[in-house]
Amino acid sequence: MQSTATVLVYSDDANTREQVRLATGRRPASDAPEVQFIECATLPAVLKELDRGGIDVCVLDGEAAPAGGMGVCRQIKDEIFHCPPVLLLIGRPQDAWLATWSRAEAAVTLPVEPVEFAAALASLLRSRLAVDA
Repeated sequence: MQSTATVLVYSDDANTREQVRLATGRRPASDAPEVQFIECATLPAVLKELDRGGIDVCVLDGEAAPAGGMGVCRQIKDEIFHCPPVLLLIGRPQDAWLATWSRAEAAVTLPVEPVEFAAALASLLRSRLAVDA
């Protein structure tokens, strides 16, 4: 397994991005690689980073404005070749069907609950890095 993984975090809210970083720590699980974050507050920044490549997992805030993470997820799944897996942050458990519509691989509710978030992120990293190996 590679020694580090790159996680793109998209949210217009700096506090949400901080919650993601704190919930992840250095690594989301003992068998997952260390994580480096790329933080984006706008859709153009997300698209620029994805075009650059090297992203292992995207964490998208479904409550972001003006471009919500669900719409961003659907867009990147259509437009980015070999799009990385997406962990969507949703406002309510009832929004899980929208996460499915957006084609996100996983979804957790806001505010970020560290154990649930870290488990979901570690699972996506394991699957992504196993495919790339």
